[in-house]
Amino acid sequence: MTDPTAPAGRCPYGHDTPSGAEQAEPVPLFGQEYKSDPYPLYRELRAAGPVHRVRFPSGIAAWLVTGYQAAHQTLNDPRLGKNHRLGNEGWRRLASIMPEPQHSQLQVHLLHQDPPKHTDMRRLVLDGFAPRRIEALRPRFQQIADALVDALPATGGADLVQGFAAHYPFRVLAEVIGLPQELASRFDRDWGKVVQPVGPKDPGRPAYEGRLRGLQTYIADVVAHKRAEPSDDLLGRLVAAQDDGQLGKEELDSMIFQLLVAGQEPVTNQISTMLITLLRHPDQLARLRDEPALLPRAVEELLRHDSAFELTTWRFFAEDSDLHGTVIPAGDSVIVSLCAANRDPEQFPDADALDFDRTPNAHLAFGHGIHFCPGAALARAELQIALGTLLARLPGLRPAVDGSELSWIPAVLARGVNHLPVHYDTRC
Repeated sequence: MTDPTAPAGRCPYGHDTPSGAEQAEPVPLFGQEYKSDPYPLYRELRAAGPVHRVRFPSGIAAWLVTGYQAAHQTLNDPRLGKNHRLGNEGWRRLASIMPEPQHSQLQVHLLHQDPPKHTDMRRLVLDGFAPRRIEALRPRFQQIADALVDALPATGGADLVQGFAAHYPFRVLAEVIGLPQELASRFDRDWGKVVQPVGPKDPGRPAYEGRLRGLQTYIADVVAHKRAEPSDDLLGRLVAAQDDGQLGKEELDSMIFQLLVAGQEPVTNQISTMLITLLRHPDQLARLRDEPALLPRAVEELLRHDSAFELTTWRFFAEDSDLHGTVIPAGDSVIVSLCAANRDPEQFPDADALDFDRTPNAHLAFGHGIHFCPGAALARAELQIALGTLLARLPGLRPAVDGSELSWIPAVLARGVNHLPVHYDTRC
């Protein structure tokens, strides 16, 4: 809620607001109804204008950008920085709830850097995710997908998150970054929940801090292993970069943290959202199963239609600035809704429809500009192989529960489910 003691004409952080529109109570971006289907709200916000005051579960009030053109421009706006030091005191008080020492040790990765540091750090990972390299690894990715499907029940059905989507991205990631099998087998997916922080007074705080400590210990073991056994894979090159002074210890740990978490949960969630969309459109599911050559184009449309990376991370102005007609105070957080942009009818005709023949399809599911996802080629390959394998090998794929029974994860930035029960005939 807005501070009732704040004087009229001031935002919750004490800054002057330029007009009555910005004084309205921030729109809450949380709750099961919103997480299950945020698109009616996004439609309403887009119609009202490109920038809106919103509030997150932590109490943070932010500025949300919704339309496609506004989102595209914001993602490319050089005035907006990602470094947390740009956030004002009110933002830091509510957002920096990852406890020390973990906050300073795990939060200085690519997503929270600006040029020139961002440019130097990004250069260290690009070769590892180069499209030519990803294409060469496709046969191995296919083997991993087939092995997971082989382990599903032969008939009847399964939970495609717990039986497939929760495991496939991490096994692929381990191959790509050079994570040895003995370390990969020790990774606890529960550690990925550290990107869903809880406040100091939350009853789940002890478990959250335990995940952080476990993940930090794991990262230290990864670094020690790569230092003892140097290698020319991505993890090995990152450790070498720290040893020769290109990275600080906190930057190395943060980049490994980002690889392990961002390389797992978003793809797991995207597989689940894509499957849900297909199960809700059985005619399109059947078409894709019968026409596998459609997979690349279908994946792009599924990414546009319901992106698992719903919102971007924070951006900040260093000084009070105009953003699409709204004055944003310095240090306030700016968030771009990728999902709202991808359903903008001014950019995508019949935007709410699922259309595998849509072209062009310049969606923003991987962001845009200097922070465009460096792992986009990997994600696209994973999603094409995952969907193609599941549709080909699980004939008669259909939902086992009504869509209203699905429980969407409460993560602030992401969309997905932890369970997706399905029925199918005899596994191929």
